[in-house]
Formats: sequence, structure tokens, C-alpha cells
Amino acid sequence: MIPRRVAMLSVHTSPLHQPGTGDAGGMNVYIVELAKRLAAIDIEVEIFTRATSAALPPSVELAPGVLVRHVAAGPYEGLAKENLPAQLCAFTHGVMRTWADHRPDHYDLVHSHYWLSGHVGRLAAHRWRVPLVHTMHTMAKVKNASLADGDTPEPASRVSGETQVVESADRLIANTGKEAAELLHHYDADPRRVAVVHPGVNLDRFRPDASTAHSGVEAGRMAARARLGLPRDALIPLFVGRIQPLKAPDVLLRAVARLLEERPGLRERIVVPVVGGPSGSGLTEPEGLQKLAACLGISDVVLFHPPVSQDDLTDWYRAASVLVMPSYSESFGLVAIEAQACGTPVIAAKVGGLPVAVRDGVSGVLIQGHQPSDYARALSDFADTPTRAARMAEAAVVHARSFGWTSAAAATAEVYTAALHDCRPLKGRLAHVV
Repeated sequence: MIPRRVAMLSVHTSPLHQPGTGDAGGMNVYIVELAKRLAAIDIEVEIFTRATSAALPPSVELAPGVLVRHVAAGPYEGLAKENLPAQLCAFTHGVMRTWADHRPDHYDLVHSHYWLSGHVGRLAAHRWRVPLVHTMHTMAKVKNASLADGDTPEPASRVSGETQVVESADRLIANTGKEAAELLHHYDADPRRVAVVHPGVNLDRFRPDASTAHSGVEAGRMAARARLGLPRDALIPLFVGRIQPLKAPDVLLRAVARLLEERPGLRERIVVPVVGGPSGSGLTEPEGLQKLAACLGISDVVLFHPPVSQDDLTDWYRAASVLVMPSYSESFGLVAIEAQACGTPVIAAKVGGLPVAVRDGVSGVLIQGHQPSDYARALSDFADTPTRAARMAEAAVVHARSFGWTSAAAATAEVYTAALHDCRPLKGRLAHVV
């Protein structure tokens, strides 16, 4: 039994928001791409998210079969994610009002994303007598076990809230086998209710430059650099993401400073783009990374650029010599797959789902820990061995092709079907009452 219509919940960040700004990131991309692919296999998706402006329409068609519903809950602007739990009752009320305008069986299933949405999902699924499928995306206990210096621990209220969601969900979708193991270890999840579904990448968008396909990845890299005004022969280590301690862009800057200290001749041919905006605890000092670059004496080689659209992001990936992801925690690391799909190898911390996203020694390099010297050494290797870097670039494209959203949506639909099968008695009782 495949669901006809799914209520998808994303309380704290809208799928319409620009990734790399505020709380918008990989989860936004995940929800948008998954919803589109589910609609393509005839599963309608309605995404409920908190309205952040009075000017927003009640609903927006994101794509055929995908509707985004804006729910009024709390002040439109200036509400930090940490203050959202107080608005969950209002958000739930808004979701229920929408449901009340339809037949009782309008939604066949609830799929919630992140723990805040999970609490709304628990109530909605119980009221509608449908299964709840939940995707954690990040977990408080995992984040707290590997905090960056200066980062703020997740509160006990979140840990408690996540525990309740795990207990209530009919199915839990984990991005990787490691995340599934963390659900079992930290939250005592029922292994029978945990399914692993790797996220995908939009392979139509993220790919090597089609105009230079006959000449290979390297020709596309030169074309992208020309379009962005970047030097043709530079070493370009790229950071893409939200500027916050968790993502550790400071590790990249410190690594570049160490590299230039050891090899001052590289200063003439290195550019370090940082594409993204402050987020989370990074908002407390939004100019902190610029100040760090100045203190390290590398402001002349660091290029700070605000977040860009997904379409524009492809050129930044293509232009880079390597993407650097020194994150302290990543449930999967969609950015790593996107870069590889464009033909760019990755240097990443060996954390979370990154060992799945990156084939160590083939499509990139995984580093244990966050010592800038280790990342400096890896960057130095890329500068010294262009033939190895070129081989990794070609291998990265091949590796990324195994992560398509079509297969991710099909696997998710199988999880839905299993949840519906287990909950058929509930549906039957509801039909009898109606």
C-alpha cells in the first residue's frame, strides 16, 4: 500500500529558503528534492513550515504535486530556533485547521524532519490515525559528543524531546548505517523501525560542465574559473555552508595559514572562497571569520561570498581544486556529494556520514580529527600532485552518480509502505468511525 498524500513537516526552516542562510542548509535541499521525486512517482506531498513573513501566501506550489503551506506560529521575524518549542502548540493548531478543511483521510502518512517537527508529527499522526515517519537529520547527543570550541551544547530539553519522538515514530529514516547505529545506541531505538536511506544529489544540476564534456573535468574547471573571475592556475580550496563552529570553517583558514607559513611561495597562487552566511551560534559574532582571517594574516587570499542559488553553486564547485569540509558533525554531508558530482574531490573530517559520502583515497581524503596541520598537509598534497588530483576529480563524478534522488525517493516510498502496512488496523478503525 503506497500513500497517496503525505503531510511533510519542516517547522523551523522553509524549503523555499536559500540554503546557506540562517538555519537553511542540507535539510532544505533534502526536503525539496525528496518531495519532488515522491511527486514524480504519484505521491503528493504537502509541506508545512512556519511563516516568516506576513506577506507570504497561505500556500505555494513548489512543483507539480508538491505544495508548501505556511503556518502562522509566533512572530514572523526575529524568532531564534531555540525559542521555537514555545510555538509548537500554535504550529500544531495551524496544521490541524488545514486538515479540518479536508476529508478525515486526506493524509495517509506524516513525515517529520528534525525533532521540532517530530513533536508536531506525533500529535498529528495520533489525531489522524496514520503512521509517523521521522528523519532526525541531526541528533543532540551526537552533536554534544563532538562540540567545536566555543560552540553551545544542545539543551537537555532537546535530548528529552528527541527521545520522545524516537519512541513515537513508526519508522525512523537514517541517512547512513552509522546514524542508524547512533539511534540505537543513544536513543534506544527499536532496530525493526529504523531504515537506512542515503540522501541523493540532483545529478541533472550538479555535474561537470556540459559545454566542455568532450574535454573532461579539468576543461570545465577552467571554464568555471573564467566565469567567476578566478585565476586559472590557482590552488582553490573551497568552503560551502553555514558559517558556524559546527561546520569548522576556521579549521580551513588555520590550515591555509599553516600552509602559507611553511610554503610562502604558494601565496601568489592560492584563493580560498568561503561561500555561505552566519548561522546558529555563528550569529553571535557574524564577522568572526573575517576577523580570524585578518589575525592569521591571510585576508588577502580569502574570498568571502554570500550564499548563492543552487544553480550558481555549481560553478563554485566546478571552479574549486578541492572542497574542504572539516565539520565536527555531519549526518550525511550533501555538499560533499554535490561537489563530487561536479568533478571536485573533497577533503573532509572523518565524522558522521562523510565516510559514506567520500571514498577515502579515491574521490577525496578523509582526516581523523580537526588539527589544521593535517588539513594543511592534505592541501599541500593537492598542490604538489596535480595528476592525483585529476584522477580523484574523475573518480568523484563516478562515485556521486550512485547517489541519485530517484533511488532515494523509491527507498523512502518503501519505508512509507512498510509503515502503512503495520498501521492498517488503525486505518481500518478510522474508516469504520467515519
